[in-house]
Formats: sequence, structure tokens, C-alpha cells
Amino acid sequence: MPEQVKTVFRFGVFEVDASAGELRKSGVRLRVQDQPFQVLLLLLARPGEVVTREELRQKLWASDTFVDFDHSLNTIINKLRELLGDSASSPRFIETLAKRGYRFLPSVERSPLTANALPAEPQPGSGEDGGSRPSFLTQPQDLPVVPHGYVRILFLLIQIMYLGFYIGAFARLPAIQQLLDRKLGGANWITVILVVSGAIGIPIRLYLLSLVAFDVKDLSRKFLRLFPITFILDELWALSPFLLIAQIGIGLALASTAALLYVPFAERTLVLMRDRSHSN
Repeated sequence: MPEQVKTVFRFGVFEVDASAGELRKSGVRLRVQDQPFQVLLLLLARPGEVVTREELRQKLWASDTFVDFDHSLNTIINKLRELLGDSASSPRFIETLAKRGYRFLPSVERSPLTANALPAEPQPGSGEDGGSRPSFLTQPQDLPVVPHGYVRILFLLIQIMYLGFYIGAFARLPAIQQLLDRKLGGANWITVILVVSGAIGIPIRLYLLSLVAFDVKDLSRKFLRLFPITFILDELWALSPFLLIAQIGIGLALASTAALLYVPFAERTLVLMRDRSHSN
């Protein structure tokens, strides 16, 4: 049976599967109506070019259809902008050209793929109807546009910090074991967790370092797939300051742990900010 070819458009944190009629934002499928989706496909097919209002009319409505064209098209464009987190006054995606039409501003990556080659991606926070559920996590449209270099440096420093934690803990493993024996009376299971989590964490951090060092475009998509794993690892290692409690005291250990508990969310925010900077 011949493979079905699918066309996938990518821009910033968004991905559009033309044949499936799906719009995703950071891997989360958004519910989009047919007419806004058709307009989006026309714009994505010709990034940087003007798609005239007449072309949109012919695409959306038959010639014998009676419709308040101007009002209906404006409504469709507004719905599309709302999905993309865009605005007419300060457009990042869809620019209005008065009395002429619309232009899609960012560069678009177009990938023709076969259906068998497309992996089934997890869709965190999506309901059965394909709509996204409210999330307490930061969404891309909520973030400011920050110079790409700043975001990249901060993300690199976080990965280096965690590598330092893992390597330092392994270097002091006998001393840590003695501390645990003295304080907790032979809690070998803690040592096992420390060793296993560190052994998993080191290759993950090296992988993320390589993605940032070579400025890989799909960093956010790759990181979000790893996020459940890195989140568990990072929350476990947020307790690592207590291994230095004899040197830094209980107060500083608590403060350091409180700060480290937030770091996984900071990493997620940084990769989304990086995509925002790429799309502008």
C-alpha cells in the first residue's frame, strides 16, 4: 500500500499538519475551525508574500454564496491571530495590508513527510476534542521576546550547573555515604537513588548542551519530550544542598533547595523564549 504524503509546516513553536488539519503549539494540539485553518494554510504556503483578499474570498466561499465578506474575513483573521497569540497593531505573524490582503511574516519550514515516518507525539494538556486545557505552566504567548544570546547562555549555564552537581557527588560518594550512615543510620537506598539518577542525568545534560551549542532549531520540541524525566531528576537533586549541611548550615540548605525546585520550570520557560526570539 503506498505511503500517504503529509505536508508539515513549522514556524516558531507552532506546527501545522496540512493533511490532518491540525495546529500544534509546543506539541499541544489546538482546536481550530476550518476556515481559519484554510486561511493559515494559504499564508504558510507563501510566507513573505501578499495573499489578497480576493484570493481568500475565492478559497473560502463559492461565487454564488451571499456573505458579508469584509466582516466575515476580519472575524476569521482575528480568530487566527488569537490562536497564534498575535495582534493587528504589533504583528509577529500576520500583517494586514490595507485593502490588499495579508502577509505571513516569519520564515516557514516546510517538510513533506510520509505518514509512516511521522511519530505519534504526546499532546500534554489536550482534551479528547483536540482543544487545549488550561495549564498553570507558562505558555509561549505569555513570554517576552528576549535576545537569543541571553536565553542560550542561561540555558547552557543551567546544564553546566547540573553536570557539576552530578560529577561533584560522584567524586565525594564515600564521604556522602558516611554522612548518610551517620545521620540516617545506613540509608543505602538514598545512595542508590543518587547514583542511578546521576547516571541518567549526565547523558541527558550532555545531550541538551550539544543541542544548545549547535543551536538546533527543534530544541523546544526535543526538550518538552524529555521534560517529565528531567523534572523528576531535577526535583530529586533539588535536595542535594542537604548533603552539604555540615558546611553551609540548615538555613542556606533550605534556601538553595527552594531555588532549585524552580529551575525545571525556568528551563522550560527558556526554551520557549528561545523559540519566540527565533520567530521574530
